[in-house]
Amino acid sequence: MANLALRNLTKAYGKTEVLHGINLDIQDGEFIVFVGPSGCGKSTTLRMIAGLEEITSGQIIIDERVVNNLEPKERDIAMVFQNYAIYPHMSVKKNIAFGLRSSRLSKPEKEARISEVAEILNMTSLLERKPSQLSGGQRQRVAIGRAMVRDPAVFLFDEPLSNLDAQLRTQMRLEIKKLHHRVGNTIVFVTHDQVEAMTMADRIVIMKDGHIQQIGTPADVYHRPANTFVAQFIGAPSMNMLPATLNGHQLQLASAKPIEIGLNADTRREVIVGVRPDDLILSSGEPLVAGKVTVREPLGPETLIYVETPGGEIIAKADGRTPPEVGEHVELGADLENLHIFDAKTGVVMS
Repeated sequence: MANLALRNLTKAYGKTEVLHGINLDIQDGEFIVFVGPSGCGKSTTLRMIAGLEEITSGQIIIDERVVNNLEPKERDIAMVFQNYAIYPHMSVKKNIAFGLRSSRLSKPEKEARISEVAEILNMTSLLERKPSQLSGGQRQRVAIGRAMVRDPAVFLFDEPLSNLDAQLRTQMRLEIKKLHHRVGNTIVFVTHDQVEAMTMADRIVIMKDGHIQQIGTPADVYHRPANTFVAQFIGAPSMNMLPATLNGHQLQLASAKPIEIGLNADTRREVIVGVRPDDLILSSGEPLVAGKVTVREPLGPETLIYVETPGGEIIAKADGRTPPEVGEHVELGADLENLHIFDAKTGVVMS
């Protein structure tokens, strides 16, 4: 196990810089998830940590040791890839043992390590099978076992669940989380799926265009987003964004009465009001927004309703048993503490 630090990490291809001064401290035994849209730089960052991609500038420090110029095998890391990368002609046992090919352990010690890993991953009965005889989830466990058997300081996972179907992804999320609780190694996990990030991470690193947008616990990034990108990227359905103005303590949304809030603007300024669908409730009192229901999406215990308002379409959640009808006029309210106010120009949250 080890600490991991990134210091002013950059990556450029020719004159084009794609990673811009990444700084991050990962604690011993922490489960960190990098998440963001395609092309944001998350996999590039992971490959630089692994030594598979050259660093343009900055430092990677593993357990107080700068590893910039070390080969991947010298960094005490193990990587699990998206496409499993296991050998089809080898048995499960031989695939796992391949992780020990350069180890100086004796044969009995290697056998003991393989047995221990197979037991942790619940694969003891599958050791003599070939990959073609395994399910997708079992193949991914073989890839994880090959990484585990080395007992590395840091595990790196590059979108390892994206090739699995929805049910297997859910199962493997649980298995990887349980594995982390059992072995306690530092894990850096890359995904484009914000559900994976929210359910697995101790802390989430949200990236966009080669920049870190926010670092925080799942609760932090969900309930206290740093900007409009994080607010809309995290959460499904995403946060509603409504144009408004802030003048003094008065917040004015389209065709609604001014609301007194705790923020204060010296001059009138354009803002964006963010509110999650979970926090919008059908209201008989003073509404935050009002409009006509255009679409319903029944989800069993609740129904998503799409409402056309003067400020644009928003999504709210209603009771699954008695949701409003399509075409019905509804009024929606929210607790002021659940409103997020962002500067309209910069997108940054206003504290």
